[in-house]
Amino acid sequence: MVKQSIFGRIAQLAKANINALLDQAEDPQKMLDQMVRDYSNNIAEAESAVAQTIGNLRMLQADYNEDVKNAQDWGNKALAASRKADEYRATGNAADAVKFDNLAKVAIQRQMSAENEAKSAEPNIASQSEVVDKLKSGLDQMKGKLNELTSKRNELVARSKTVAAQTQVHDALKSIDIMDPTSEVGRFEEKIRREEAKVLGQQELAASSLDAQFNQLEDLGEQTEIEARLAALKSGSSKAAIGAGATASEDDTVDEADFDKL
Repeated sequence: MVKQSIFGRIAQLAKANINALLDQAEDPQKMLDQMVRDYSNNIAEAESAVAQTIGNLRMLQADYNEDVKNAQDWGNKALAASRKADEYRATGNAADAVKFDNLAKVAIQRQMSAENEAKSAEPNIASQSEVVDKLKSGLDQMKGKLNELTSKRNELVARSKTVAAQTQVHDALKSIDIMDPTSEVGRFEEKIRREEAKVLGQQELAASSLDAQFNQLEDLGEQTEIEARLAALKSGSSKAAIGAGATASEDDTVDEADFDKL
């Protein structure tokens, strides 16, 4: 019963559809880890049971071989005793002839007993040999499934680590995307642009103020020239400053008709 139970468990595990089991699992990696442990434990238990079964089979075979050998030995002894009886009978020694005939009969009886023992063991040996072959085959299939499970688990773990690494890289790249206006880099760039614009505005304003100051200096110089020339005219000087190209200021408005009255 124990052997059949172990054999049934081996057959069930060996026929397990790993992909179907993974499709039904909420956490395939954990399930694979558990399956690897279960398979390893069952294989160890099955190996122990198979080893015991093989040991029992070898004992049966040893007993069978011994029975066969004993049958042959008793057969040889029966033949030797029978020949010895014939020799005594040929010489007229009937008593010894009967004695050795009786020994031959005993040997034959024991030969038959050994033959019966061997014959009765043959079906059991054949059955046990079949069980051992099936158990060995089942063990081989289980070991193949264990290798498949281990490969699946290693593949899944590797793929999981790859996905995690890709996700980490993707998140890192996303966090430093300079085209993203909400990122720290984008905000810093916008701040720099505003500072640059402010400096440009200050420079433009400074340039405009400087131009105005130069224009005021030019107006003051022109007025000074006009006053100097007027003073020269009043003093009767024949020599007045010429060539400044000055014009009257906005405060000294002149009507062109006043020149016609001169």
